[in-house]
Amino acid sequence: MTFKLGKQAAKPSPKRVNVSSFFDIHTPPKTMTRDGINPRPLMLMNDTLGDCTSAGIGNYVRAVCAVNGYTMAINDTQALKFYEDSTGYTPSDPTTDKGGIEVDVLAYALIHGYPMAHDVIYPKFATLGELDTRHLALSLEAFDAVYLGVQLAEADQTEGTWDTTTPGNQTPGSWGGHCCVLWGYEGLADDDTIYILTWGKIQRATWRWLASRIDEAHILNIRGIQPPCKYYKWQELEKELYKQAGL
Repeated sequence: MTFKLGKQAAKPSPKRVNVSSFFDIHTPPKTMTRDGINPRPLMLMNDTLGDCTSAGIGNYVRAVCAVNGYTMAINDTQALKFYEDSTGYTPSDPTTDKGGIEVDVLAYALIHGYPMAHDVIYPKFATLGELDTRHLALSLEAFDAVYLGVQLAEADQTEGTWDTTTPGNQTPGSWGGHCCVLWGYEGLADDDTIYILTWGKIQRATWRWLASRIDEAHILNIRGIQPPCKYYKWQELEKELYKQAGL
């Protein structure tokens, strides 16, 4: 099976909120294995198009729904339509398949919505200012998933767990930029396994691999699905998210 990427270089956004400033200091859970919960990640055409930024939102929403006891359907047609609208891709012109900039794609979803099978969602988003293991684990605990931007290496094209010790070219970005979703982890040590949703599957990796590859991370607030988390200054964060959205 072939895989496409599609994340353009990370860029600052005037609309972003640094979510890290809303943390209450505590230690993240030692593990978050999501036992008994199936996020059912989908490919959403990311095997033929560089639409990972669109597929990432769809799989993020499905993951959050799974954690909170919901299901939400999405199909290729909806993911493709959002990719077209948010990036300017035109199916009749393959040269327009250039992927997307995560903050621009998220800003588009915030204003225009992201189409699911039976609803349109308008996710508020915030950006992590710190990309270390602790802040990523805390964000995962609070928001059920993390929308990641990574620079994949050619070594990541091999089967098995993504790690910085596998054979091949380990230079971040030598394969290209990709959007995926952080879903869980088996521990907090550098060599502990983490779970990433991408290409219709749960991909295993390590924290040290993520530290090497990550260049941006965002959380999405989906009102009506995600309950408030006691570890965040939730009301203050939500106020900032709605202020950012012009609401």
